[in-house]
Amino acid sequence: MVEESAGDIARMFAAAIRRDPTRPLLTWYDDATGERTELSGATLDNWVEKTANLLVDGAGLGDGDRAGVLLPPHWQTAAVLLGCWAAGVEVTTAPGPVDVLFATEARVAEAGDWPAGDRYALSLHPLALPMREVPTGWQDYTVAVRAYGDVFGAYPRGSSDWKTADPFGLQPGDRVLIDAARHPEPADWLLAPLAAGASIVLCGNLDRAKLAGRIASEQVTRDLS
Repeated sequence: MVEESAGDIARMFAAAIRRDPTRPLLTWYDDATGERTELSGATLDNWVEKTANLLVDGAGLGDGDRAGVLLPPHWQTAAVLLGCWAAGVEVTTAPGPVDVLFATEARVAEAGDWPAGDRYALSLHPLALPMREVPTGWQDYTVAVRAYGDVFGAYPRGSSDWKTADPFGLQPGDRVLIDAARHPEPADWLLAPLAAGASIVLCGNLDRAKLAGRIASEQVTRDLS
């Protein structure tokens, strides 16, 4: 396993987009809610650039600062992680002082273990709609991020805690279905496919009764369920 710098990850993501900005890069399913969200490379990049600008212009962060991430595999999590790396902000899942904290509504109670300057809560709503009630001391990520520009030009130099390798033997152009419960680490569900030039079908609460139909409808070439 080779540790990748934030700059390496940002360049890897940029390369994935350049192959075809219009093709589906990340498709998210939640079989518990019936949700399906599909993002092209260009759309995901828009979220990533806005997140990087939120961190740099909004929170004043950059190379060497740290972000705590209490988020499950999800398309919004991909935007947060890739935005952090684009900004040169280190990502950690180990409790302790951080400069910014991202957490789901269900995990905001853990914030005491994560002293942070800025805190952003995510509802993970299927349409990224605003929260009905924002926890005290937090900002709604999906509201806050929309205020920032979708072009980010800074060069990332920091490092991430994630390590990337491809244990799956993915090929450029693969359409890979990933069970979020079996592969919860971003190195597996996000970075390995991006590094290989594959597109991602990420499934939460996977219903195996729907699996064969989904593989056919999504033109999946690799099944990691």
